[in-house]
Amino acid sequence: MIFTKHHNCIIGPGAGIHIPTIAPEKVDYEGELAIVIGKRCRHVPRDRAREVIAGYTVMNDVSVRDWQRASPTMLMGKSWDTHGPMGPWVATSDSIDPHNLQLTTRVNGEIRQDSNTDDLIFDCFDIVHHLSSAFTLEAGTVIATGTPAGVGLYWDPPKMLVEGDEVSITIEGIGTLTNPVISEPDTQLL
Repeated sequence: MIFTKHHNCIIGPGAGIHIPTIAPEKVDYEGELAIVIGKRCRHVPRDRAREVIAGYTVMNDVSVRDWQRASPTMLMGKSWDTHGPMGPWVATSDSIDPHNLQLTTRVNGEIRQDSNTDDLIFDCFDIVHHLSSAFTLEAGTVIATGTPAGVGLYWDPPKMLVEGDEVSITIEGIGTLTNPVISEPDTQLL
């Protein structure tokens, strides 16, 4: 399954993840390895995908679950402002093996996701090959690779994010991305 996120959702380490005032009860975390494309490319053979990847970073594919399910493209549930934390830096493609990295997501210190990227259904090179078959990937494109088990929705009972939480996602060889969860600030039409 392929979906997009708007660029307005991207924030860095330490920035607040907003709990939207109109959808406060279904905000979820998804710790993911993200691919950063290093050069413009199209029709990349799987065995050459490494050549177009600048590196890898940590991403939290924050999702508003009820809005996500209301749209077949998932765009409305995946692109809220602040719902794409990323960082803390990019590990170069020659410095790590993206297909054997431990990924751990903690919420308030509690381990919620604990997996390895060798569990990815499609590896990073397959993903680049597949996407570049349909469209050009520009330098700077970020591709989240998917999340392991343990997202808040599937706990019994569900463990959704609330104001005051802190989400930390660690990927071996890259670092730890930490973001507080805050209420959406009041904004007005510009």
